[in-house]
Amino acid sequence: MRSGTIEHRPTGLRAEQIILFRASSEVFAISSGSVQEVRSVDSLAGAPVSVSEPSLKKVQHAIRRGDRNMYVVNTAIHFGLRPSPVALIFVLRKSRVALLVDAIEKMTSMTRLQALPGAFCNEERAWYRGLTVLDQHVIPVVDPGGFLSKDELFLLDAATGSGNLTEVSGAAETEATI
Repeated sequence: MRSGTIEHRPTGLRAEQIILFRASSEVFAISSGSVQEVRSVDSLAGAPVSVSEPSLKKVQHAIRRGDRNMYVVNTAIHFGLRPSPVALIFVLRKSRVALLVDAIEKMTSMTRLQALPGAFCNEERAWYRGLTVLDQHVIPVVDPGGFLSKDELFLLDAATGSGNLTEVSGAAETEATI
C-alpha cells in the first residue's frame, strides 16, 4: 500500500453451517454450532420425566443432565403448528433446552442472513435470528435462545423441583455429535 492510496480488497462472504429441520410441515434452520448433539427420541426412552405446567404446553418433558434440568421443547407446538410425530432431539449447546423435531432435511451453509421484516412484531421476534434464502425458498433461522425465556425457565424449575428428576447417563447412544 502506497502512502495516500487506499487499497480495497474484496471481502468474501462468510458462510455459516446450518441444519435444516422439519417441524410439522414447515422447514426451519438452526446454526449447527448451537447444536451440541442430535439424538433419536428412542435413545432417551425411560429417561425423560413428565412436566405438567399448564401455561407451557410446548414443554412436556425434562431430563437431568449433570447438575441441571434440561427442558424438551416440542418445536411444532412452540411455533403454533399442528403437532406431528417427532423422531429426533437436538440438544442445544450452552443451553437448558432440547428440541423435538420431526426430521433433518439436510445440512448446508448460508452466506446471508436477512433481518426480520416488520410483520414479525410479537414473540416471534425472539424466536428467529432472521431469514435466509436457499434454493429459492425463504427459510426462517431460529434463535436458540428464543425457545424458553428466563421467566419460563424459572417457572419450569419451580414446577419440577431440583431433586425430582433422574439423571440421564451417558449409556444412551448418541446418534450424531455435531
